[in-house]
Amino acid sequence: MHVVGVICGLAAATWLAGAEAPTKLVTAGFSPFLISLAMVAGVFVARWTLPTILKGTGYVFTDLRQKPHLVFWAILAGSLWAVGNTLTVFGVRDVGLSIAFPLWNVNSLVGIFYGWFFFRELRSAGVATWAKVVGGACAILGGAGLLAYASSHEASSSPHRALAGIAAALGAGLMFGTMYIPFRKAYLSGMNPISFVTIFTVGELITMSSLAIAFLGGTGQVVHLLGQARPALFWLFLGGFCWVVGDLFQQYAAKYIGIGRGVPLSNTNQLWGLAWGALVFSEFAGRGSVTQWLVIIGSVTMILGAVAISSAVAPEGEQASTQVVIARECERYGLSLEGAQASQLGEDVVARDAPAHRWWDALIVAVAIGVFIWLGRLAKVPAMHMNMGWMFALILAMCLCLIVGGWVLWKRSRFS
Repeated sequence: MHVVGVICGLAAATWLAGAEAPTKLVTAGFSPFLISLAMVAGVFVARWTLPTILKGTGYVFTDLRQKPHLVFWAILAGSLWAVGNTLTVFGVRDVGLSIAFPLWNVNSLVGIFYGWFFFRELRSAGVATWAKVVGGACAILGGAGLLAYASSHEASSSPHRALAGIAAALGAGLMFGTMYIPFRKAYLSGMNPISFVTIFTVGELITMSSLAIAFLGGTGQVVHLLGQARPALFWLFLGGFCWVVGDLFQQYAAKYIGIGRGVPLSNTNQLWGLAWGALVFSEFAGRGSVTQWLVIIGSVTMILGAVAISSAVAPEGEQASTQVVIARECERYGLSLEGAQASQLGEDVVARDAPAHRWWDALIVAVAIGVFIWLGRLAKVPAMHMNMGWMFALILAMCLCLIVGGWVLWKRSRFS
């Protein structure tokens, strides 16, 4: 299952990076709150559509009924994501995608700490494994420092704005890192990631709607601004859809190799984010050579740190510690220990009791497709510079990762 988790983490990286490309619309004058709200709306549509296609609503609700205490944790995780995603948009606006992306990926450090503190990850892991994880964490921190130094000197004409962008990106990293606590709690209890993300989106939508109404001047103003931004909504919904695909892969990585390893691995999306920013949006144009080298060295350093962490395969001692946590969760909430353990090995325990696809599953998918078609007919290409050749090359890479990652998940676990 370690191999499955690694492949899922790498596949997640490409789609999570692609999802952030539409946030560049903030440079066209749209409010970060409006962009984040539109993306969350797209996420809401996609988070109900993909699980319905893969498993059906009957499967999802059966899983939730068996573990009702996790509904609260899923909503809480969605709320944390909504706040974090909004902060990423501020970061992109103030320091650019190439620089903000690696900064908010310090959530690797947060995830490693929470994994160790709450879920006994790395307990009894041995010196070699600890060396990989600690060394990788230091590399991530050092790379983030280089990027922050570069951005504070040349990323913005206003030092105050650059500092605000750095703070927003780091704050997003804290939100995203904390969000992984409910993830790990759910999957050690045997919940399917597909079920978890379906309820996860409820917290996203409630929180983001509240933020938009509070900071944009009320419900009427939000509706008015959404109407003005209608030609751009398709791209933001598309960004939300890409995020869901990447997030599902990331969820499976967190399930099978833990948040201390899965999060850093999926955070290789910073390399893809750098490619989107530099190759598609030409963010390096006009920058000094020193800044460019600092950004490149910082990004490579962070990637090497993530690779070191993700290569630290859990030894028998750490696996025994994980079994202790699984037993703790099952005892606390009255769950089946046998079922939770089988789920960790890729067995689809929920499918034993779940009904087949229902007729309304097809209706949900049809409505979602209709929403995207309607928005696509209203869409206009943003008036901003984009290198179309590089954009199509990166989209092709995303599709290849989707095919490989999806095939591995289906063959080994049937998306359990």
